[in-house]
Amino acid sequence: MDLNEIKKLIDIFEKSDLNELEIEKDNSKVRLRKGGGFIETAPAVRHAAVPAPATPKAAATPKGKVIPEGDNYIKINSPMVGTFYRSPGEGEDPYVKEGDMVQKGQVLCIVEAMKLMNEIEAEASGKIISIVAENAAPVEYDETLFVIEK
Repeated sequence: MDLNEIKKLIDIFEKSDLNELEIEKDNSKVRLRKGGGFIETAPAVRHAAVPAPATPKAAATPKGKVIPEGDNYIKINSPMVGTFYRSPGEGEDPYVKEGDMVQKGQVLCIVEAMKLMNEIEAEASGKIISIVAENAAPVEYDETLFVIEK
């Protein structure tokens, strides 16, 4: 799907009575949802939150940050390749900080992909233990962005 097709879909969707629309085409997936300001583009296979393996050790990321592992931790991974932003706009407060308590569905950050701002939400309630990604830095598909302690 190219950017013009996505823009046309958004325009038609905004004018419709639909609350949610999901389309898969050419190994791409687009999901539009009203009410939450959530627009998502991702490969057909999507992994947003993956429970960490049940080992009590910690893993190091390529950026040198430590990611705790165990049954009590949930990794929030990027569902796409893009640019990670901690706040809704330049000069604005970040959505969350390390140590903050979050609720399932709460917006944690934005990943910009193909000029679309994709809000990434918490998959579970808990405490933000680690913010792994750097603000305004590129992120890869399935790269860990946050670690939440249940």
